Amino acid sequence: MIIAINTRCLNKDEPGECGNYLSEVFQRITNLHSGHTFIFLFDKPFKTEIIFPKNVIPVVTGPQGNTPAKWFIWYNIKIPLLLKKYQADVFVSTGFCSLTTKVPQCLILHDLSFLYFPSFVKKGHLSFYKTYTPRFLKKAKMIITISNFLKTGIADRYKIAQEKIQVAYPGINEIYQPVSMEERESVKEQYAEGNEFFIYLGEINSRNNIMNLLKAFSAFKKRQKSSMQLLIANEGQDNPDELITKLRSYKFRNDVKLLTGLSQWGKAKIIASAYAMVYMPFYDEFGTSLLKAMKSEVPVITSSTGTMHEICGDAALYAAPENFKEIAVKMMQIFKDEKLRKEIIEKGRQRAKIFSWDNTTEVVWNNIVKTMSTKK
Repeated sequence: MIIAINTRCLNKDEPGECGNYLSEVFQRITNLHSGHTFIFLFDKPFKTEIIFPKNVIPVVTGPQGNTPAKWFIWYNIKIPLLLKKYQADVFVSTGFCSLTTKVPQCLILHDLSFLYFPSFVKKGHLSFYKTYTPRFLKKAKMIITISNFLKTGIADRYKIAQEKIQVAYPGINEIYQPVSMEERESVKEQYAEGNEFFIYLGEINSRNNIMNLLKAFSAFKKRQKSSMQLLIANEGQDNPDELITKLRSYKFRNDVKLLTGLSQWGKAKIIASAYAMVYMPFYDEFGTSLLKAMKSEVPVITSSTGTMHEICGDAALYAAPENFKEIAVKMMQIFKDEKLRKEIIEKGRQRAKIFSWDNTTEVVWNNIVKTMSTKK
């Protein structure tokens, strides 16, 4: 079988969760299925540090860019030509499909946030998503998504048959592990002046509810009079200027640390050293930060909406994201009740075992085979 894969997101300076998902899954698939040929399709020269197995053929074709016009050309003109040239049996793509090829396609879809938070999307991009997403979903023979929450949203919004959509949860990288007491104390000294701290890990935007997190932390500090700090680890590429400005007039600004440019290893050490993770988005397709915390044996406080229950089950404390007072209550609860904290940690440790890249890989591969079986 000749399998073509849209690998554009592997070539970004910050691949993000989509790039990490693709990397983890196809690193395993190409090694497990060495008898098949894989065509990795890039829109610009790939990074020299990417090492390909012998059964992978990397191919570069333009146009490179992040505009709807260039997307249209790449997916609907360039990709069909390459699929024909390499006689591909199936095309696996993330986000978008090609609308002009007869090669069966397996679509991996991580995100429908443009439906819920259109203000975060450029006007031209928003129009493209609204116009073409239903066409992509109809065109794909199989659809893989990352949560039942998102699967239901796709099925209900676009009237797609449930059996056409399969859930392949992301796994957790092995670098996210508990750390020793010595390492924990070292991280606290380096980042929190030796104090215990809550950790937030994610992009800094209003969708992720940073302002209510700060209000909740204020309420916590006023009630507990503790030396607890809040570390905000930015995973976005944008400079958080608005947050920096707000922190200048924030009463507890000396107890809030904004961390940027952290390596994956740095993030892993900080998470594992935290007293608890507080992650309260209004909307998140999956919430990978929660998995990282649970696997690192750090208790989680998170939103009572969206996918959070699906991920954490009974291994978290939940609060309404719009209610900062309720968030603060949960922060105080985890701070004051050590027995509860230990129970949440143990439940999270067990819960994290569900999410494995090997399981993800098996689901993705089975759906590629299903997609291939639709070829006439």
